[in-house]
This record gives sequence, structure tokens and C-alpha cells, in this order.
Amino acid sequence: MSGTQGQAPVPGDGTRAVRAGLPEPVKYEPTLPGPVFAAHYHLPGEPTGAYTYGRDENPTWTHLERAIGSLEAPGEDDVETLVFASGMAAISSVLFSQLRAGDAVVLPSDGYQVFPLVRQQLEAYGIEVRTAPTGGDAQLGVLDGARLLWIETPSNPGLDVCDIRRLVEEAHTRGALVAVDNTLATPLGQRPLELGADFSVASGTKQLTGHGDVLLGYVTGRDPEAMAAVRRWRKIVGAIPGPMEAWLAHRSLATLQLRVERQNATALAVAEALLDWPEDLAVRYPGLPKDPSHAVAARQMRRFGCVVSFTLPSRTRAERFLEALRLVDDATSFGGLRSTAERRGRWGGDDVPEGFIRMSVGAEDPEDLVADVLRALEESAR
Repeated sequence: MSGTQGQAPVPGDGTRAVRAGLPEPVKYEPTLPGPVFAAHYHLPGEPTGAYTYGRDENPTWTHLERAIGSLEAPGEDDVETLVFASGMAAISSVLFSQLRAGDAVVLPSDGYQVFPLVRQQLEAYGIEVRTAPTGGDAQLGVLDGARLLWIETPSNPGLDVCDIRRLVEEAHTRGALVAVDNTLATPLGQRPLELGADFSVASGTKQLTGHGDVLLGYVTGRDPEAMAAVRRWRKIVGAIPGPMEAWLAHRSLATLQLRVERQNATALAVAEALLDWPEDLAVRYPGLPKDPSHAVAARQMRRFGCVVSFTLPSRTRAERFLEALRLVDDATSFGGLRSTAERRGRWGGDDVPEGFIRMSVGAEDPEDLVADVLRALEESAR
């Protein structure tokens, strides 16, 4: 904890993570209440109160939403968080609740590989879509007249970084809202609302929950009107999480700081080992002092994430490398306790070389993981 004399101490990340969203203690009740399975609630008389119907609210969501909000914006009471069935449900809720026909939106050209599908749908609704890369704050060049700027930093899978505060200030000056995809960083890595963003959006499927067993998304924002529109979209579409998924997510938050510290430290160790490999692997990790994104990342990120990217000379070499790994699963997604890696080009939606590898570093012993990666590189080169 930290604080000054006469003031309440500010809890650290670990303290907040293990206690986030817990209700006031009640004798003989569990510290984290179990999931509430309810499609409807007793509701005599006028339909007022917190819980009326299962598509609108659920007590299990409430605990989780308060927990996430306290991590995204510690000590702030004026933020609201809404949870969704997946990260894409959360992303869609912001895009389609804030944009109308005739509006323009700026998306990252190097963002999540589902964005081309999102673009098709937005354009079908009469919304102009502009794109530019994340690095070098290039989105500023196509911002004039836009209604919404969507930032993904660090970008997935290339790990480029943009200056959130700079982009937010420019966007607001030009009358645009700003949403930041905070999936890769997590709230313990960066806090977009503190940097001025209107929305912090993330897939809770990834490192936030960290066990690879939950699909979840969330939106956190400060403006009541904008968040009311997001809530209305969730109600219309019905993109709600199940109570069991919400409870599992909240349960997992308690270890977030422990997981993030271990995974991020090991990711740096893996990245450094890859840099020392005799071949030039075009290693990217924002935590590396020599990384092109490091200077900007160091100004706005408190932790640099668990994802490392690098490129092998060919598709065949990359596939041999993945087959040779023993402690790393060949799987998509990232942020889990068990390390994963994949050749991203196999999906077809990312503008990356055929030998590009996205590796998500888990919680294995760093020495074991580094040794496994180096051995697989050596075997794949034969």
C-alpha cells in the first residue's frame, strides 16, 4: 500500500485484485457468492429495482462489473462497467451503439483479425471506415471528421504501440470519441480512462481471466449517456454472459496480479533469449529497451504484456518449430497460464509473413520455457 499521513492508503494492484468487487461480509455467507442462475426474479407491483429480468441484470454480473471497474479506474466512483458474452460482443456494442449511417470511424489496419468482417458490416450500415497502422500514431492522419477513433495498443499480433494520450487529445479536439482495446495490456498494464479515453474495451477471455475456460468481454466508460447506449445495445442484442462464466471470471481475477507479474517477467526473458539467437528473428516485445515501441510504451504502460512475436524464415520452418515445442501448445488466443504459440498466417486475416509466430507466455518456470523455445529453434533449423 501507499499513501500519505492523514489520507486513506491506496491499495496496491495485488490487494485490489484479490478483493475487487466483493460484497460486504455477511455472517455465514461466502466471501464471493456463488453464481445466480435466474431468468426472472420475484417482481410484484411496479417493475422497479436492480433486478427485473435475466437479460438486463444479474447479481453475479454486478459483482464482476464492480471488480473490473475498480481495476480499470481505481478509486473512481463515476465509471461504469458492462460485461458481455465475448470480447467481440463488447467491441460490437461500442461500435454499433455510438455510430450511425453517415458517420466515419477510424480503425487500426493492423488490429484484431476479425476487423475486416467488422468493416464489411459497418459499411453495409452506411458508416465510413478509415484505417491506418497503430505505429507512429498514424491514425491521426485520417481522423478529421470521424465520430469514433478505435485504438488497439499494443496491437495484436504485431505489438506496435501508439501514444494514447496524444491520440485522445487530438480526437477530442476534433470532436471524436475514443475507444481503446485494452485486452493485451490488461488493467494492470495500462489504464486507458486515466489517459483520457472514453471507453476501455477488452476480451476477458484472455489474460484477465487467464485459464482458457471462459469467453467474456467488457466495456468500461465514464460518460453516463454513452454507457447507457452501450447498455441498450446489450439489451437489444442479448449478448450477455452466463452467470457461471461471470462467476468463474470473478474468481480468476483474484490471481491476476500474480499471473501478470510472472507471465510478463517470463515474456521478457523469452524475448531476450530470442534476441540472442544467431538468426535475426525480428523479435517484438514492448518491454525490450531496443523495441521500436518501447519509448512510447514505457510512458503509458506499467507492465508490457505476456505476448512476444517473432518471424521464422518460412512457413515450413515455423511449423517445424511449433511441432518441436514440448511446453507450448499450438493454439490460438493468448494470456493463459499455459504457454501457447501459433503461426498467425494460418488464419488469413493478419498482414504478417508466413513464418510469423505469436507466442503467449504462460506461468511455467522461466528457465524451462526458455530452454524449450531454444531447443525447438535448434531442432527446426536442421
